[in-house]
Amino acid sequence: MADSDIEIARTAKMKPISEIADKIGIPSDSIIPYGHTKAKVTLDYIDSLKDRSDGKLILVTAISPTPAGEGKTTTSVGLSDGLNAIGKQTIVALREPSLGPCFGMKGGAAGGGYAQVVPMEDINLHFTGDFHAIGAAHNLLSAMIDNHIYWGNSLDIDERRISWRRVVDMNDRALRDIVCSLGGVANGFPRQTGYDITVASEIMAILCLSVSMEDLERRLGQIVIGQTRERKSILARDIKAPGAMAVLLKDAMMPNLVQTLENNPAFLHGGPFANIAHGCNSVMATKTALKLADYVVTEAGFGADLGAEKFFDIKCRKAGLKPDVTVIVATIKALKMNGGLSKDELQDENLEAVSNGLANLGRHIQNVKKFGVPVVVAVNHFIYDTDAEIDLVKEYCKEYGVEAITAKHWAHGSEGTKELAQRVAEIADSGASQFAPIYTTDCSLWDKIDTIATQIYRADEVVADKSVRDALRNFESQGYGDLPVCMAKTQYSFSTDPTLRGAPTGHVMPVREVRLSAGAEFIVVICGNIMTMPGLPRVPSAEAIGLDDEGLVQGLF
Repeated sequence: MADSDIEIARTAKMKPISEIADKIGIPSDSIIPYGHTKAKVTLDYIDSLKDRSDGKLILVTAISPTPAGEGKTTTSVGLSDGLNAIGKQTIVALREPSLGPCFGMKGGAAGGGYAQVVPMEDINLHFTGDFHAIGAAHNLLSAMIDNHIYWGNSLDIDERRISWRRVVDMNDRALRDIVCSLGGVANGFPRQTGYDITVASEIMAILCLSVSMEDLERRLGQIVIGQTRERKSILARDIKAPGAMAVLLKDAMMPNLVQTLENNPAFLHGGPFANIAHGCNSVMATKTALKLADYVVTEAGFGADLGAEKFFDIKCRKAGLKPDVTVIVATIKALKMNGGLSKDELQDENLEAVSNGLANLGRHIQNVKKFGVPVVVAVNHFIYDTDAEIDLVKEYCKEYGVEAITAKHWAHGSEGTKELAQRVAEIADSGASQFAPIYTTDCSLWDKIDTIATQIYRADEVVADKSVRDALRNFESQGYGDLPVCMAKTQYSFSTDPTLRGAPTGHVMPVREVRLSAGAEFIVVICGNIMTMPGLPRVPSAEAIGLDDEGLVQGLF
């Protein structure tokens, strides 16, 4: 058996992407190959599917993340392979990895072990260029804003109130706050601005929520880039940017088709983070998969308090999706960390730590059930998990009327998920889901924030400066009051304090800032100390990544 994820991926016997397309009925002239093992599916073909009925939608989410890992992507891939192995035609629909985490903390994001999507190195490094296109479209708008001001500023844009920043797909804390246009008259008018990571770009969210090129260009035109001195909003369409931006995004709008290690189809498209954006792959990829398969497995980023909530309240609401079942992924080692242990204390059996950490799992189960969606818990198995620890999880889940099933996909691929797949399919087919978002669109923006904070995060109170409340009222007065809210918050805790693991109560949630994403059609609510431009850790993964003597990538996983 190969030792590492990258070695396992390198030994994969991949099929030509045309064969993978044919497996789900996509004709060869409806894909655009990017080499032999990856392709884009044309928008004309996708449009031809609109009258087909949809398959069952399965969401994979998780408990609150820890440095020990939970394995949502690995479980999503393993579950999809397991469903295919028991005769259920299934497609997995995932996000694309960002270069920031690949070279920062995670080292890659294409699954693991014998539950991966391939070609793994391509997927993690540039892939089909979607993120570069998004970054280019975003920064084109930035350039056009400054160019408009340089050549006379006929729209009377107030340089102090330009809200559109720049982006780059890398963790770079030095770019969070900058001054641009230094160097004299020829370079424009100096002003303070900054960079966000590409996955936090509103254009990433727009691409992932758009259902057509027409919808994409409409949304691009709605982007609010700043204000005049009289506080009148200036839109991207006012400076005639959407057409050129859409041209840069025309290929990026097409979903990417790849395969799992077991040669089952996988769509990878879009990649917003769930701690600072809405955390789901594209609506285009998910809806296309639902037309082509009986079952679609998709994931939402980080824990269910972030990714799943946004999947339900933003993506499903906007796209008219109705999830049939939710799988919450937990690992014994992550439960131990939520129960108070450090990362170097996880290999020995510790029933007390598991028991203490189960409160985190229980809260996520309760939260998902509030949306009316049935729950299954997948215990992502590691070799040093003991039977007693796993039995403790299974007994605990029974208290919530939920079944916990051990999944061994990392080591055994589909063979390790057949039991989980069978149960998930049974629940999906039962029609038990009574899905509904947790708040209605007609309540105030503040009430939406308060609902998520109190019902999902279990905060006692939400606090914000007058300027934040005034901004929310201003958004409502401009006609944006019916938009959902997208919470930007630490992924490590239900609270805004990343050190408060488990299931904290009695905490206060501070709202630091709110941003209007009129094109994405949601309000971003920035809580605590969360940053929209991450930094690299003390020892970034990049230090271990390189090429060997044969020119092969090493250290990506």
